[in-house]
Amino acid sequence: MSTIATNQTDLYHAIKQSFAKLYTDYQLVPHDLARQCGVEGNIKNTQISVCDTLAYLIGWGKLVLKWYHARRQGLSVDMPETGFKWNQLGMLALHFYHQYQTWSYQELLDEYADVIKQILQLVRSLSDDELYGDDWYQKWTLGRMIQFNTSSPLRSTRTKVRRYMRSQGLL
Repeated sequence: MSTIATNQTDLYHAIKQSFAKLYTDYQLVPHDLARQCGVEGNIKNTQISVCDTLAYLIGWGKLVLKWYHARRQGLSVDMPETGFKWNQLGMLALHFYHQYQTWSYQELLDEYADVIKQILQLVRSLSDDELYGDDWYQKWTLGRMIQFNTSSPLRSTRTKVRRYMRSQGLL
């Protein structure tokens, strides 16, 4: 399978497989290390915690769902999020970290699993044409927008989390 999904089946499996691998890694991180900074951050030269990586993935997953449901209802969507522009993604990442800073590691894991479940249900409910037939946002199809904000960041986050885990002797 290509790293760029071009149909519903490939997109579904890319998200599901990336999630399963990263979730397995997350389960190996002791809860007492989950808030310790040491993971490469989403802003250059920063370090974040494993919990922050979960907040980031949850935040983007919820945005994907928000965009889809708003558009489906005929509402306009502030992309990427109200109060943020595409050149402020570092600030948006900080917003996600702050939004979930009081959540326990287990609560974050549960929320992450739930958000991915909802995204997988959404992908399963859409046809190839709905996902890849027409541009959905600027030049991007809905399928690409989902992939940009789910399976792609899952893979890059897994690389960062595994690097941290190695540094802590967890791998």
